[in-house]
Amino acid sequence: MSDTKNFIEELRWRNMIQDIMPGTEEKLNSGMVKGYIGFDPTADSLGVGNMVQIMTLLHFQNAGHKPIALVGGATGMVGDPSGKSAERNLLNEDILRHNLACQKAQLEKFLDFDCGANSAEIVNNYDWFKNFTFLDFIRDVGKHITVNYMMAKDSVKKRLETGMSFTEFSYQLVQGYDFYYLWKHQGIALQMGGSDQWGNIVTGTELIRRMEGGEAFALTTPLIKKADGTKFGKSEGGNIWLDPKRTSPYAFYQFWIRSSDDDVKNYIKIFSLKSKEEIESIPTHLLQKELAKEVTIRVHGQEAYDKAIRATEILFGKGSASELATIDESTLLSAMEGVPQAKIGKDELNSGINIIDFLSEKTNMLPSKTEARKMLQGNGISINREKVSDLGLTIGNTDLINGKYILAQRGKKEYCLVIIE
Repeated sequence: MSDTKNFIEELRWRNMIQDIMPGTEEKLNSGMVKGYIGFDPTADSLGVGNMVQIMTLLHFQNAGHKPIALVGGATGMVGDPSGKSAERNLLNEDILRHNLACQKAQLEKFLDFDCGANSAEIVNNYDWFKNFTFLDFIRDVGKHITVNYMMAKDSVKKRLETGMSFTEFSYQLVQGYDFYYLWKHQGIALQMGGSDQWGNIVTGTELIRRMEGGEAFALTTPLIKKADGTKFGKSEGGNIWLDPKRTSPYAFYQFWIRSSDDDVKNYIKIFSLKSKEEIESIPTHLLQKELAKEVTIRVHGQEAYDKAIRATEILFGKGSASELATIDESTLLSAMEGVPQAKIGKDELNSGINIIDFLSEKTNMLPSKTEARKMLQGNGISINREKVSDLGLTIGNTDLINGKYILAQRGKKEYCLVIIE
Protein backbone atom coordinates (compact mmCIF):
# COMPACT_ATOMS: atom_id res chain seq x y z
CA MET A 1 0.00 0.00 0.00
CA SER A 2 1.32 3.46 -0.87
CA ASP A 3 -0.07 5.00 2.34
CA THR A 4 -0.37 3.84 5.92
CA LYS A 5 -3.91 5.23 6.23
CA ASN A 6 -6.67 2.70 6.75
CA PHE A 7 -9.55 3.74 4.48
CA ILE A 8 -12.35 2.35 6.66
CA GLU A 9 -10.91 3.84 9.86
CA GLU A 10 -10.60 7.18 8.05
CA LEU A 11 -14.25 7.08 6.98
CA ARG A 12 -15.42 5.94 10.41
CA TRP A 13 -14.04 8.92 12.34
CA ARG A 14 -15.38 11.21 9.63
CA ASN A 15 -18.89 9.70 10.13
CA MET A 16 -18.92 8.63 6.49
CA ILE A 17 -20.04 5.00 6.74
CA GLN A 18 -23.70 3.96 6.63
CA ASP A 19 -23.61 0.34 5.39
CA ILE A 20 -20.66 -1.94 4.75
CA MET A 21 -20.78 -5.48 3.39
CA PRO A 22 -19.06 -8.12 5.56
CA GLY A 23 -15.50 -8.78 4.39
CA THR A 24 -15.05 -5.34 2.82
CA GLU A 25 -12.57 -4.08 5.42
CA GLU A 26 -10.51 -7.26 5.23
CA LYS A 27 -10.43 -7.00 1.42
CA LEU A 28 -9.20 -3.38 1.62
CA ASN A 29 -6.49 -4.30 4.13
CA SER A 30 -5.16 -7.06 1.87
CA GLY A 31 -3.67 -4.75 -0.79
CA MET A 32 -4.62 -2.18 -3.41
CA VAL A 33 -8.30 -2.46 -4.36
CA LYS A 34 -10.07 -0.91 -7.34
CA GLY A 35 -13.32 0.76 -6.32
CA TYR A 36 -15.86 2.90 -8.10
CA ILE A 37 -18.71 5.34 -7.56
CA GLY A 38 -21.32 6.28 -10.16
CA PHE A 39 -22.21 9.89 -10.96
CA ASP A 40 -25.48 11.09 -12.48
CA PRO A 41 -24.80 12.96 -15.76
CA THR A 42 -28.13 14.82 -15.97
CA ALA A 43 -26.48 18.24 -15.40
CA ASP A 44 -23.34 19.79 -16.90
CA SER A 45 -21.96 20.36 -13.41
CA LEU A 46 -21.62 18.40 -10.22
CA GLY A 47 -23.03 20.02 -7.10
CA VAL A 48 -21.87 20.13 -3.48
CA GLY A 49 -24.21 17.16 -2.88
CA ASN A 50 -21.90 15.08 -5.09
CA MET A 51 -18.89 16.13 -3.03
CA VAL A 52 -19.55 13.47 -0.39
CA GLN A 53 -18.87 10.83 -3.05
CA ILE A 54 -15.96 12.76 -4.55
CA MET A 55 -14.37 12.99 -1.08
CA THR A 56 -14.98 9.26 -0.57
CA LEU A 57 -12.98 8.56 -3.75
CA LEU A 58 -10.30 11.03 -2.64
CA HIS A 59 -9.87 9.30 0.75
CA PHE A 60 -9.88 5.97 -1.10
CA GLN A 61 -7.02 7.15 -3.32
CA ASN A 62 -5.12 8.67 -0.38
CA ALA A 63 -5.26 5.25 1.32
CA GLY A 64 -3.41 3.73 -1.66
CA HIS A 65 -6.40 2.32 -3.56
CA LYS A 66 -7.44 2.98 -7.15
CA PRO A 67 -10.53 5.21 -7.53
CA ILE A 68 -12.78 5.00 -10.57
CA ALA A 69 -15.58 7.46 -11.31
CA LEU A 70 -18.29 5.97 -13.47
CA VAL A 71 -20.26 8.55 -15.39
CA GLY A 72 -23.58 7.08 -16.41
CA GLY A 73 -23.87 7.89 -20.09
CA ALA A 74 -26.22 4.91 -20.54
CA THR A 75 -28.02 5.04 -17.19
CA GLY A 76 -28.55 8.79 -17.68
CA MET A 77 -30.84 7.80 -20.53
CA VAL A 78 -32.89 5.62 -18.18
CA GLY A 79 -33.23 7.35 -14.80
CA ASP A 80 -32.70 6.02 -11.28
CA PRO A 81 -35.79 5.83 -9.02
CA SER A 82 -33.73 5.81 -5.79
CA GLY A 83 -34.69 8.74 -3.60
CA LYS A 84 -37.04 10.08 -6.28
CA SER A 85 -40.80 10.50 -6.08
CA ALA A 86 -41.40 11.00 -9.80
CA GLU A 87 -40.17 9.84 -13.19
CA ARG A 88 -37.09 11.68 -14.38
CA ASN A 89 -36.55 13.48 -17.68
CA LEU A 90 -34.41 11.46 -20.07
CA LEU A 91 -31.55 13.02 -22.00
CA ASN A 92 -30.32 12.70 -25.54
CA GLU A 93 -26.80 11.61 -26.47
CA ASP A 94 -25.42 15.06 -27.36
CA ILE A 95 -26.47 16.65 -24.06
CA LEU A 96 -25.07 13.67 -22.14
CA ARG A 97 -21.73 13.89 -23.94
CA HIS A 98 -21.46 17.60 -23.07
CA ASN A 99 -22.39 16.95 -19.42
CA LEU A 100 -19.85 14.15 -19.09
CA ALA A 101 -17.01 16.33 -20.41
CA CYS A 102 -17.90 19.10 -17.93
CA GLN A 103 -18.10 16.70 -14.98
CA LYS A 104 -14.78 15.09 -15.87
CA ALA A 105 -13.04 18.47 -15.72
CA GLN A 106 -14.46 18.98 -12.22
CA LEU A 107 -13.42 15.54 -10.96
CA GLU A 108 -9.87 16.24 -12.12
CA LYS A 109 -9.64 19.02 -9.51
CA PHE A 110 -9.97 16.44 -6.74
CA LEU A 111 -8.52 13.16 -7.93
CA ASP A 112 -4.99 12.46 -9.17
CA PHE A 113 -5.14 10.97 -12.67
CA ASP A 114 -1.36 10.65 -13.01
CA CYS A 115 0.17 8.96 -9.97
CA GLY A 116 1.07 5.50 -11.19
CA ALA A 117 -0.67 2.32 -10.10
CA ASN A 118 -3.48 3.99 -8.18
CA SER A 119 -4.18 6.80 -10.65
CA ALA A 120 -7.85 7.73 -10.87
CA GLU A 121 -9.83 6.78 -13.97
CA ILE A 122 -13.16 7.76 -15.47
CA VAL A 123 -15.34 5.21 -17.25
CA ASN A 124 -18.62 5.68 -19.10
CA ASN A 125 -21.17 2.86 -19.03
CA TYR A 126 -22.41 3.90 -22.48
CA ASP A 127 -19.23 2.26 -23.82
CA TRP A 128 -20.43 -1.24 -22.89
CA PHE A 129 -24.16 -0.69 -23.25
CA LYS A 130 -24.25 0.95 -26.70
CA ASN A 131 -24.02 -2.37 -28.57
CA PHE A 132 -25.85 -4.51 -25.98
CA THR A 133 -29.28 -5.37 -27.44
CA PHE A 134 -32.37 -5.59 -25.29
CA LEU A 135 -32.87 -9.29 -26.11
CA ASP A 136 -29.27 -10.10 -25.20
CA PHE A 137 -29.63 -8.19 -21.93
CA ILE A 138 -32.80 -9.94 -20.74
CA ARG A 139 -31.40 -13.32 -21.81
CA ASP A 140 -27.88 -12.99 -20.35
CA VAL A 141 -28.53 -10.74 -17.33
CA GLY A 142 -32.25 -10.59 -16.53
CA LYS A 143 -32.63 -14.32 -15.98
CA HIS A 144 -30.25 -14.23 -12.99
CA ILE A 145 -32.33 -11.88 -10.80
CA THR A 146 -35.91 -12.66 -9.76
CA VAL A 147 -38.74 -10.14 -9.82
CA ASN A 148 -39.28 -10.92 -6.11
CA TYR A 149 -35.70 -9.85 -5.40
CA MET A 150 -36.15 -6.60 -7.33
CA MET A 151 -39.55 -5.84 -5.73
CA ALA A 152 -38.08 -6.17 -2.23
CA LYS A 153 -35.81 -3.12 -2.73
CA ASP A 154 -36.84 0.00 -0.81
CA SER A 155 -36.36 2.19 -3.89
CA VAL A 156 -39.00 0.07 -5.69
CA LYS A 157 -41.38 -0.42 -2.74
CA LYS A 158 -41.70 3.31 -2.14
CA ARG A 159 -42.74 3.93 -5.73
CA LEU A 160 -45.17 1.06 -6.29
CA GLU A 161 -48.14 2.93 -4.85
CA THR A 162 -47.64 5.99 -7.06
CA GLY A 163 -46.51 3.94 -10.04
CA MET A 164 -43.17 3.49 -11.75
CA SER A 165 -42.33 2.64 -15.32
CA PHE A 166 -40.66 -0.59 -16.41
CA THR A 167 -37.72 1.62 -17.45
CA GLU A 168 -37.09 2.75 -13.90
CA PHE A 169 -37.92 -0.67 -12.44
CA SER A 170 -35.15 -2.16 -14.58
CA TYR A 171 -32.62 0.45 -13.45
CA GLN A 172 -31.19 -1.70 -10.65
CA LEU A 173 -30.45 -4.45 -13.18
CA VAL A 174 -28.65 -1.99 -15.44
CA GLN A 175 -26.58 -0.60 -12.56
CA GLY A 176 -25.96 -4.12 -11.29
CA TYR A 177 -24.61 -5.06 -14.71
CA ASP A 178 -22.21 -2.09 -14.56
CA PHE A 179 -20.67 -3.58 -11.44
CA TYR A 180 -20.52 -7.04 -13.03
CA TYR A 181 -18.88 -5.65 -16.19
CA LEU A 182 -16.28 -3.64 -14.25
CA TRP A 183 -15.58 -6.59 -11.94
CA LYS A 184 -15.10 -8.98 -14.89
CA HIS A 185 -13.19 -6.73 -17.30
CA GLN A 186 -11.32 -4.33 -15.02
CA GLY A 187 -10.98 -6.20 -11.74
CA ILE A 188 -13.05 -3.69 -9.77
CA ALA A 189 -14.03 -5.33 -6.48
CA LEU A 190 -15.84 -2.54 -4.62
CA GLN A 191 -18.72 -0.21 -5.36
CA MET A 192 -19.43 2.78 -3.10
CA GLY A 193 -22.21 5.35 -3.07
CA GLY A 194 -24.83 7.16 -1.00
CA SER A 195 -27.02 5.08 1.29
CA ASP A 196 -29.95 5.39 -1.15
CA GLN A 197 -27.84 3.32 -3.59
CA TRP A 198 -27.40 0.29 -1.30
CA GLY A 199 -30.10 -1.73 -3.06
CA ASN A 200 -28.66 -1.07 -6.52
CA ILE A 201 -25.11 -1.82 -5.37
CA VAL A 202 -25.94 -5.18 -3.77
CA THR A 203 -27.87 -6.17 -6.92
CA GLY A 204 -24.45 -5.86 -8.58
CA THR A 205 -22.71 -8.07 -6.00
CA GLU A 206 -25.56 -10.58 -6.40
CA LEU A 207 -25.19 -10.63 -10.21
CA ILE A 208 -21.43 -11.22 -9.85
CA ARG A 209 -22.15 -14.14 -7.50
CA ARG A 210 -24.91 -15.67 -9.63
CA MET A 211 -23.33 -15.17 -13.07
CA GLU A 212 -19.73 -16.07 -12.22
CA GLY A 213 -19.63 -17.33 -8.63
CA GLY A 214 -17.50 -14.26 -7.91
CA GLU A 215 -17.16 -12.06 -4.85
CA ALA A 216 -17.50 -8.29 -4.72
CA PHE A 217 -18.00 -5.73 -1.97
CA ALA A 218 -20.16 -2.73 -1.11
CA LEU A 219 -20.01 0.36 1.08
CA THR A 220 -22.32 3.36 1.42
CA THR A 221 -22.10 6.78 3.05
CA PRO A 222 -24.94 8.45 4.98
CA LEU A 223 -27.12 10.97 3.17
CA ILE A 224 -26.38 14.38 4.66
CA LYS A 225 -29.23 16.32 6.20
CA LYS A 226 -28.83 19.74 7.72
CA ALA A 227 -29.45 20.09 11.47
CA ASP A 228 -32.73 21.88 10.73
CA GLY A 229 -33.92 18.95 8.61
CA THR A 230 -33.64 20.72 5.24
CA LYS A 231 -31.77 19.25 2.29
CA PHE A 232 -28.01 19.70 2.14
CA GLY A 233 -26.56 21.36 -0.95
CA LYS A 234 -29.26 23.92 -1.61
CA SER A 235 -29.62 27.62 -0.84
CA GLU A 236 -32.48 30.05 -1.41
CA GLY A 237 -31.28 30.31 -4.99
CA GLY A 238 -31.33 26.53 -5.57
CA ASN A 239 -28.49 24.03 -5.95
CA ILE A 240 -24.92 24.99 -5.09
CA TRP A 241 -22.87 23.92 -8.13
CA LEU A 242 -19.14 23.42 -8.64
CA ASP A 243 -19.29 25.29 -11.97
CA PRO A 244 -18.50 29.00 -11.40
CA LYS A 245 -20.92 29.97 -14.18
CA ARG A 246 -23.79 28.34 -12.27
CA THR A 247 -22.72 29.29 -8.73
CA SER A 248 -20.18 32.10 -8.42
CA PRO A 249 -17.09 31.43 -6.24
CA TYR A 250 -18.41 34.17 -3.93
CA ALA A 251 -21.79 32.42 -3.47
CA PHE A 252 -19.97 29.08 -3.11
CA TYR A 253 -17.77 30.51 -0.34
CA GLN A 254 -20.80 32.04 1.37
CA PHE A 255 -22.64 28.69 1.34
CA TRP A 256 -19.93 27.19 3.56
CA ILE A 257 -19.31 30.27 5.72
CA ARG A 258 -23.04 30.40 6.54
CA SER A 259 -23.17 26.80 7.78
CA SER A 260 -24.77 26.53 11.20
CA ASP A 261 -22.52 25.68 14.16
CA ASP A 262 -24.17 22.25 14.42
CA ASP A 263 -23.72 21.51 10.71
CA VAL A 264 -20.12 22.67 10.37
CA LYS A 265 -18.93 20.18 13.00
CA ASN A 266 -20.20 17.46 10.67
CA TYR A 267 -19.22 19.14 7.38
CA ILE A 268 -15.59 19.76 8.29
CA LYS A 269 -15.02 16.04 8.84
CA ILE A 270 -16.62 15.16 5.51
CA PHE A 271 -15.40 17.92 3.19
CA SER A 272 -11.97 18.77 4.62
CA LEU A 273 -8.79 16.77 4.14
CA LYS A 274 -7.50 17.98 7.49
CA SER A 275 -6.54 15.25 9.96
CA LYS A 276 -8.43 14.50 13.17
CA GLU A 277 -5.77 16.33 15.19
CA GLU A 278 -5.86 19.39 12.90
CA ILE A 279 -9.65 19.62 13.05
CA GLU A 280 -9.74 19.22 16.83
CA SER A 281 -7.21 22.06 17.18
CA ILE A 282 -9.39 24.59 15.30
CA PRO A 283 -11.32 26.93 17.66
CA THR A 284 -15.08 26.37 17.26
CA HIS A 285 -15.71 29.93 16.06
CA LEU A 286 -13.25 29.47 13.17
CA LEU A 287 -14.61 26.17 11.79
CA GLN A 288 -16.77 27.83 9.11
CA LYS A 289 -13.89 30.03 7.91
CA GLU A 290 -11.42 27.15 7.73
CA LEU A 291 -13.84 24.88 5.87
CA ALA A 292 -14.99 27.61 3.45
CA LYS A 293 -11.37 28.47 2.66
CA GLU A 294 -10.23 24.89 2.03
CA VAL A 295 -13.21 23.85 -0.11
CA THR A 296 -13.33 27.09 -2.15
CA ILE A 297 -9.61 26.88 -2.95
CA ARG A 298 -9.91 23.22 -3.95
CA VAL A 299 -12.87 23.82 -6.26
CA HIS A 300 -12.14 27.32 -7.63
CA GLY A 301 -8.48 28.06 -6.85
CA GLN A 302 -6.62 30.54 -4.66
CA GLU A 303 -7.38 33.59 -6.83
CA ALA A 304 -11.15 33.01 -6.75
CA TYR A 305 -11.00 32.51 -2.98
CA ASP A 306 -9.05 35.77 -2.54
CA LYS A 307 -11.66 37.60 -4.64
CA ALA A 308 -14.50 36.13 -2.55
CA ILE A 309 -12.81 37.29 0.66
CA ARG A 310 -12.13 40.74 -0.77
CA ALA A 311 -15.74 41.07 -1.97
CA THR A 312 -17.02 40.08 1.49
CA GLU A 313 -14.82 42.68 3.15
CA ILE A 314 -15.73 45.43 0.67
CA LEU A 315 -19.48 44.78 0.74
CA PHE A 316 -19.96 44.00 4.39
CA GLY A 317 -16.84 45.39 6.04
CA LYS A 318 -15.14 48.72 5.52
CA GLY A 319 -14.93 48.84 1.74
CA SER A 320 -14.79 52.16 -0.12
CA ALA A 321 -16.46 53.24 -3.36
CA SER A 322 -13.21 52.80 -5.29
CA GLU A 323 -12.83 49.25 -3.95
CA LEU A 324 -16.47 48.50 -4.71
CA ALA A 325 -15.78 49.34 -8.35
CA THR A 326 -13.27 46.47 -8.51
CA ILE A 327 -15.90 43.79 -7.83
CA ASP A 328 -17.05 41.99 -10.99
CA GLU A 329 -20.73 41.90 -11.88
CA SER A 330 -21.37 38.19 -11.12
CA THR A 331 -19.83 38.53 -7.65
CA LEU A 332 -21.82 41.69 -6.92
CA LEU A 333 -25.09 40.01 -7.98
CA SER A 334 -24.27 36.88 -5.95
CA ALA A 335 -23.53 38.98 -2.88
CA MET A 336 -26.78 40.88 -3.30
CA GLU A 337 -28.95 37.82 -3.84
CA GLY A 338 -32.12 38.30 -1.79
CA VAL A 339 -31.44 42.01 -1.27
CA PRO A 340 -34.32 44.33 -2.33
CA GLN A 341 -33.84 45.79 -5.81
CA ALA A 342 -35.06 48.95 -7.49
CA LYS A 343 -34.97 49.85 -11.19
CA ILE A 344 -34.39 53.31 -12.60
CA GLY A 345 -34.34 54.34 -16.26
CA LYS A 346 -31.04 55.59 -17.69
CA ASP A 347 -32.72 58.83 -18.89
CA GLU A 348 -33.73 59.72 -15.34
CA LEU A 349 -30.21 59.17 -14.11
CA ASN A 350 -28.76 61.28 -16.95
CA SER A 351 -30.79 64.22 -15.61
CA GLY A 352 -29.63 63.56 -12.05
CA ILE A 353 -31.84 62.58 -9.08
CA ASN A 354 -31.86 64.42 -5.76
CA ILE A 355 -30.74 62.13 -2.90
CA ILE A 356 -33.98 62.65 -0.96
CA ASP A 357 -36.12 61.68 -3.96
CA PHE A 358 -33.74 58.80 -4.67
CA LEU A 359 -34.18 57.35 -1.17
CA SER A 360 -37.90 57.96 -0.68
CA GLU A 361 -39.41 57.59 -4.17
CA LYS A 362 -37.00 55.77 -6.46
CA THR A 363 -35.78 53.05 -4.09
CA ASN A 364 -38.49 53.11 -1.37
CA MET A 365 -35.74 52.64 1.21
CA LEU A 366 -37.47 55.29 3.33
CA PRO A 367 -41.21 55.85 3.61
CA SER A 368 -41.11 59.65 3.16
CA LYS A 369 -38.93 62.62 2.30
CA THR A 370 -39.00 63.64 5.97
CA GLU A 371 -37.59 60.25 7.01
CA ALA A 372 -34.98 60.47 4.25
CA ARG A 373 -33.82 63.90 5.53
CA LYS A 374 -33.61 62.56 9.09
CA MET A 375 -31.50 59.55 8.06
CA LEU A 376 -29.17 61.73 5.98
CA GLN A 377 -28.71 64.22 8.83
CA GLY A 378 -28.11 61.37 11.24
CA ASN A 379 -25.32 59.98 9.03
CA GLY A 380 -27.31 56.77 8.43
CA ILE A 381 -27.12 56.58 4.63
CA SER A 382 -24.31 55.27 2.41
CA ILE A 383 -24.17 55.26 -1.37
CA ASN A 384 -21.70 52.77 -2.78
CA ARG A 385 -20.28 52.24 0.73
CA GLU A 386 -19.58 55.94 1.32
CA LYS A 387 -21.51 57.92 3.93
CA VAL A 388 -23.57 60.80 2.54
CA SER A 389 -25.23 63.62 4.49
CA ASP A 390 -25.57 66.43 1.91
CA LEU A 391 -29.32 67.04 1.42
CA GLY A 392 -28.62 68.65 -1.94
CA LEU A 393 -26.58 65.75 -3.34
CA THR A 394 -27.45 64.59 -6.87
CA ILE A 395 -27.20 60.92 -7.85
CA GLY A 396 -26.01 60.56 -11.45
CA ASN A 397 -24.00 58.51 -13.95
CA THR A 398 -20.75 59.03 -12.06
CA ASP A 399 -22.19 56.92 -9.22
CA LEU A 400 -22.56 53.76 -11.31
CA ILE A 401 -20.75 50.52 -10.45
CA ASN A 402 -20.00 48.30 -13.46
CA GLY A 403 -21.86 50.86 -15.58
CA LYS A 404 -25.32 49.84 -14.31
CA TYR A 405 -25.61 49.51 -10.51
CA ILE A 406 -25.81 51.73 -7.43
CA LEU A 407 -25.61 50.23 -3.94
CA ALA A 408 -27.70 52.15 -1.40
CA GLN A 409 -27.42 51.33 2.28
CA ARG A 410 -29.44 52.35 5.32
CA GLY A 411 -27.75 51.77 8.66
CA LYS A 412 -25.47 48.74 8.90
CA LYS A 413 -27.55 45.97 7.36
CA GLU A 414 -30.27 47.30 5.06
CA TYR A 415 -29.26 47.33 1.40
CA CYS A 416 -30.94 48.14 -1.88
CA LEU A 417 -29.35 47.29 -5.22
CA VAL A 418 -30.42 49.88 -7.78
CA ILE A 419 -30.30 48.64 -11.37
CA ILE A 420 -30.14 51.20 -14.16
CA GLU A 421 -32.06 50.13 -17.25
